[in-house]
Amino acid sequence: MAAKWKVRDVNTAVMELLIMAYALKTACARNIIGVIPYFPYSKQSKMRKRGSIVCKLLASMLAKAGLTHIITMDLHQKEIQGFFSFPVDNLRASPFLLQYIQEEIPNYRNAVIVAKSPDAAKRAQSYAERLRLGLAVIHGEAQCTELDMDDGRHSPPMVRNATVHPGLELPLMMAKEKPPITVVGDVGGRIAIIVDDIIDDVESFVAAAEILKERGAYKIYVMATHGILSAEAPRLIEESSIDEVVVTNTVPHEVQKLQCPKIKTVDISLILSEAIRRIHNGESMSYLFRNITVDD
Repeated sequence: MAAKWKVRDVNTAVMELLIMAYALKTACARNIIGVIPYFPYSKQSKMRKRGSIVCKLLASMLAKAGLTHIITMDLHQKEIQGFFSFPVDNLRASPFLLQYIQEEIPNYRNAVIVAKSPDAAKRAQSYAERLRLGLAVIHGEAQCTELDMDDGRHSPPMVRNATVHPGLELPLMMAKEKPPITVVGDVGGRIAIIVDDIIDDVESFVAAAEILKERGAYKIYVMATHGILSAEAPRLIEESSIDEVVVTNTVPHEVQKLQCPKIKTVDISLILSEAIRRIHNGESMSYLFRNITVDD
């Protein structure tokens, strides 16, 4: 059973999947396998302040609906697999993207792999080691005088009748402050290839491309598994210094491609179909994970 990503409303797609799974469960299906190339809410996989962990909630809902196995691709955090009470095969798109770099980027030997933030450094390092290329990391953020705090989410709550235990004084955590954007590594006269798992709001990628251009990179590619490309992403990409955005077809993006010719697609249906075939025939899945490391 395949859950197809619906751009119009991811929640509708989730509900359709839950209802189909529950219908099969009540029909006494022995196994119910969900093929979910892009797992929704995967970015909400850890607690931020006092927020909810939506990814854990979705995993519990899928199990309750009757799913017994999931095939997905490039989870935002590998630890998400631990949220499930049934097997999860987290396939990788990196072999297809690496092949695209080798076959479609002229003179890729003169390239450098770039992580647009320190959080993406492990993925970028994996690409750099497999391609025998250099590595650069972008650190910091654009400095601005006015912050968009109009929604009030950063405001302290109003305290009513607050009481503090006498003599109790908790240490105050010092606020973090990121430095201005800097590039660790040499990109001058090189092709810069930014790698990540999801490209949705593209402002950070556009800002990274501008910095790389200023540092001397003469061509800039963005490689990502899941091309959500929501809102004004196609227009921003078209007007930016990015030369090409390469994503897989885990999420349909035909409309975005019509709006921006810079967006290219890599087909990963081969590995998904092979995974389905192997599970159906009771064959080992290890072949699909050969030479795969946790950082890929």
